[in-house]
Amino acid sequence: MYWDGNMGLWGYILMGVGFVLFWAAVITAIILFARSMGAGNRRYEGGGPGPGGAENLLAERFARGEIDESEYTARLSVLRRGRGA
Repeated sequence: MYWDGNMGLWGYILMGVGFVLFWAAVITAIILFARSMGAGNRRYEGGGPGPGGAENLLAERFARGEIDESEYTARLSVLRRGRGA
């Protein structure tokens, strides 16, 4: 028996494994928290690429003047044609 304060080989092995697992859990929690707070997780107000999401994005681009009316109507017809198929 090891009653003199010596943990033995298995005690040191378990202590080392526990140390690594503890710090892995801490680092994982920090990374997950940072990802949830980051800008990469945000979506458009329309709910992202759901039904009508592409049309809303196209309408926003037209409203900002990035595309003209002919390009807007052409792309809108392609979107609506693709949704019907």
